[in-house]
Amino acid sequence: MHPAPSVIVFTALSGLGFGLLTWLGLGQPDVLGWAAFGMYFLAYALAVGGLLASAFHLGNPKNAPRAFSQWRTSWLSREAVISVAALLTVAPFAFGRIFLGGAPGWLGLLGAVLCLATVFSTSMIYTQLKTVPRWSQPLTPVLFVAYALAGGALLAGQSTAAGVLLVLLGGTQLAAWHIGDGRFAASGATLETATGLGAIGRVRLLEPPHSGGNYLLREMAFDVGRKHAAKLRVVGLVLAVVLPLLIVLLAPNNLVAIGLAVLLHLTGVFAARWLFFAEAQHVVSLYYGK
Repeated sequence: MHPAPSVIVFTALSGLGFGLLTWLGLGQPDVLGWAAFGMYFLAYALAVGGLLASAFHLGNPKNAPRAFSQWRTSWLSREAVISVAALLTVAPFAFGRIFLGGAPGWLGLLGAVLCLATVFSTSMIYTQLKTVPRWSQPLTPVLFVAYALAGGALLAGQSTAAGVLLVLLGGTQLAAWHIGDGRFAASGATLETATGLGAIGRVRLLEPPHSGGNYLLREMAFDVGRKHAAKLRVVGLVLAVVLPLLIVLLAPNNLVAIGLAVLLHLTGVFAARWLFFAEAQHVVSLYYGK
């Protein structure tokens, strides 16, 4: 699949923002006043900024409000509805923490649940696509939630939790890559099944379906070399997991070090998320001999 920058920014930043809002809703860290204002401002900036970035991937951004209308059948629509519900639920909790010296714990817990539900809904947009076997597996939503919680823990200064979650994130990411590499072959999708001509023998392309470029080739038949993918996997894992983990283990209470860990983690998330899209093969690519 074509790794569109808008979708990469959307999934990376919104996941980090909603992850931080989850920890704040749980009272971690237990901040009030101006400290709370700074934390919530950052969380909302990431979450809302990420959601706004997704609109740039629409053919006509003016149609974005229609994303709320199909919540009964569409995970994208459910994500839109739940994200707004999460932000509206967290808002009075944040107001109380900033201006009133406190807020009901149940309200923060509800907001945290809705924030995680938003991240889960985002992941299900991709998990539901059986036409993209690499995504259509149980580890896809686990991976999205793990990135949100680990990144949120780093931003929230929860060093112990961040260390544990980074280890779990690294293991989940490695497992997702390992399982994902064999998903397309395991799906049984071939040129024979794509054309429905398998009963008469082996099928080969005489020529491509189109003589020039088209939407399907641009968006769903993206190729990334194995060597480049392998290098980028190492870069993503080291930046998103290994280096931040070392920092929280060696300097758990150093704000400058934690800030560096967050920047490294986010850079690694961008690399891993680029691969998430670039390595995904859509079965329609079979028609083009991909």
